[in-house]
Amino acid sequence: MESSKDISRLIEIMAALRHPETGCPWDIKQDFASIKPYTIEEAYEVADAIERNDPDDLCDELGDLLLQVVFHARMAEEEGLFSFGDVVEAITTKMIRRHPHVFERSDADTDTADKVKAQWADIKAEEKRERARRRAARGLASTEPQGQLDGVPRALPALMEALKLQEAASRVGFDWGAAGPVLDKIEEEIGELRSAIAADRAEEAKGELGDVMFALANLARHLKSDPEDALRSTNTKFRNRFAHVEAGLAEQGKTPDQATLDEMEALWQAAKRKP
Repeated sequence: MESSKDISRLIEIMAALRHPETGCPWDIKQDFASIKPYTIEEAYEVADAIERNDPDDLCDELGDLLLQVVFHARMAEEEGLFSFGDVVEAITTKMIRRHPHVFERSDADTDTADKVKAQWADIKAEEKRERARRRAARGLASTEPQGQLDGVPRALPALMEALKLQEAASRVGFDWGAAGPVLDKIEEEIGELRSAIAADRAEEAKGELGDVMFALANLARHLKSDPEDALRSTNTKFRNRFAHVEAGLAEQGKTPDQATLDEMEALWQAAKRKP
C-alpha cells in the first residue's frame, strides 16, 4: 500500500491494520481505553515540538496525533457508533455555527477577540442546551454539567484543571480582584504548610502543599501567565543548568554521583551567571 497526501489513504491503512483476519495483532486488540494514553502523549509531543520551534518534528507529531483521531474513529465505526466522516462533519458544522460573524455575516458586535470569545461561549452554551433536549427526547439521562465547575474535565493534568476551575469560578464573580490578595493567600498557605511540616503531620502537609500549588496557579492566571508555560520554562532552565553542571564535572573526570553537593552547587551558580 502506497503513501498519499489524501486522508482517505490513512483511513484505509487503519482499516487494514484493524482487519480481524489480516490486520496487525497489536492494533486489533486495542480499544478506546487502551489507546487513550497514546492520544494524550501525542498531544504533548505536539506541544513539545512547538516549544522547541521545530517545524519538521511538528509536522511529524501532528501526523501522529491525526492517527489517533483516525484510530478512535475506526474503532467507533466498527461498533456502529460513528465514522471519521461524522467526526469531520461534526467539527465543520460546529466551527461554522460558532463563527456567524465570519460565515453568516451576522450583525453581532464582534470587532475584538474578547467579543468573539464571549459570542463563542454563548453559542457553546446553546449547543449544550440543544444536546440536552435531544437526549431527553430519546429518553436518555442528561450528561450536561449541573454545577458551575462540572464542565471542567477531571482527566486534565492537575495544574491545567486548577486553572480551568478558577476560570469557571471567576465567570460568576468568585475571584480575587487583583494579584496582591492572591500573594497574601500564598503566604498564608505557606504558613499552614510550615506548621504541618513542623508538627510532622505528613497527610496534612500534602494537603497544604496542594493548596499552595492551587494558589500559585491562581496567581499565574491573574498575571495573565499560563502556569503550564511558566513551569515548562523553568523546567527547560533547570535542564540547561544541570547540563552545565554535568559538563563541568566531566571536565574534571567526574560524574554527578561522584561529586559532592558543594561541587555541584558551585557549577550550578556558575550556570546561573551565564547570560
